[in-house]
Amino acid sequence: MAQVAAAMAATVVLFSPEARAEVVGQVGVDWMGNDIMIDALTDPKVKGVTCHVTYFDRSVVDRLKNGKWFEDPSNNSIACRQTGPIEIGDIDLGKGGEEVFKSGLSLIWKKLVVNRIYDKQNDTLIYLVHSRQIIDGSAKMSISTIPLYNQNVTWEKGKPVAK
Repeated sequence: MAQVAAAMAATVVLFSPEARAEVVGQVGVDWMGNDIMIDALTDPKVKGVTCHVTYFDRSVVDRLKNGKWFEDPSNNSIACRQTGPIEIGDIDLGKGGEEVFKSGLSLIWKKLVVNRIYDKQNDTLIYLVHSRQIIDGSAKMSISTIPLYNQNVTWEKGKPVAK
């Protein structure tokens, strides 16, 4: 399984040179060698926030037994917390936010994606993890929020005004 984790880490570097993720946990879930992986992800444009993302890592035995050789399931979870002083860089303030992190869940087409959205009205950062697929998109997702209300936050370009 260490080879699969190394391949995932290499994929992260190839697809998202700004984002930094590190495997911080690995829990075996069955006798076939399937694991739940836990990555710590730092947002390249928001200092002081760390997100922990989980994903399922299928073993070679499971791939041989069940097929779908080149992909892992779209089961992901995320939890984000303030881990230091928050400094917000030049982030996208649109409703769609921006992609912070992307990693392959299949050889080519399926990606684990983390988006960051700023909710101006409620002064909150929202992190969404989901899977992106060419067809048969997955509705499996998870969100985590970082409330900024009454926090000492440094904005690189000044705090946006809520409408």
